[in-house]
Amino acid sequence: MSKVIFVTGAGRGLGTDIGREALATGYQVVATGRRPEEVEKTLGGPQDNLLVTKLDVTILEDAEAAARVAVDRFGRIDVLVNNAGNFFAGYFEEITPAQMRQQIETNLFGPMNVTRAILPIMREQRAGHIITLSSSAGIIGQEFCVAYAASKFAVEGWMESLRYDVEPYNIHTTIVEPGFFRTELLVDASTTWPEPTIDDYAERTTATIEAWKSMNGQQTGDPVKLARALLTIADQEKPLQRFVAGADAIDGVKAKAQELLAQAEASVELGGNLAYNDTDA
Repeated sequence: MSKVIFVTGAGRGLGTDIGREALATGYQVVATGRRPEEVEKTLGGPQDNLLVTKLDVTILEDAEAAARVAVDRFGRIDVLVNNAGNFFAGYFEEITPAQMRQQIETNLFGPMNVTRAILPIMREQRAGHIITLSSSAGIIGQEFCVAYAASKFAVEGWMESLRYDVEPYNIHTTIVEPGFFRTELLVDASTTWPEPTIDDYAERTTATIEAWKSMNGQQTGDPVKLARALLTIADQEKPLQRFVAGADAIDGVKAKAQELLAQAEASVELGGNLAYNDTDA
């Protein structure tokens, strides 16, 4: 029996590529998005092994309704791909508190909502796989990315800890850390660009926006190849717990690991002897 894969943000970008590749591979696909008519259009219209349904990941009731119709149609959910997300660019002082909250709402609470709706189904099955898209910015802080990195660092901590919650029920977790892929993350529909509001940042903000926009469509990573790699991981008996995707991301994560090790070693003299000593009382 073919697996059932549930994909968020399937209306464009990587989500569309995952949906197409999953259909071509023989999966039964639940493709979700805020505009289901766009999802259906991009994936080629009605098909026996395709269910398109509305889902705004920031609304828990949407997630619960989508999970119900998926089970009604296909009987189970084997793989969840938390793909939907957006990008609030800018320096911290030029990102409003409301924008920061919106970034966290979509990129962290969004996948949490969908996972919360689907986990009871997977626990009852005693089988499942939760794949959540983080980013290399979820492990490496970057200029102009404070809001996005904050949301993705939080995703990393949530997913890394969720693993221990669900392992006893034969549910696997995978964190995906892509580098720069030619998706639609940098288009205006996915990215909110800051308005220069502080003189000290204005020149850097303007130049950085131009530089980031010029990257759109020029990124080295192929999202179709990434989609295929994710489906490979979904079929592994013991899936990778963390998948670093793209040569740029792999180089960056290796450098970050070395930096963390060096900082831990540098902390030994000052930080390694801080235990409470009863004889000091």
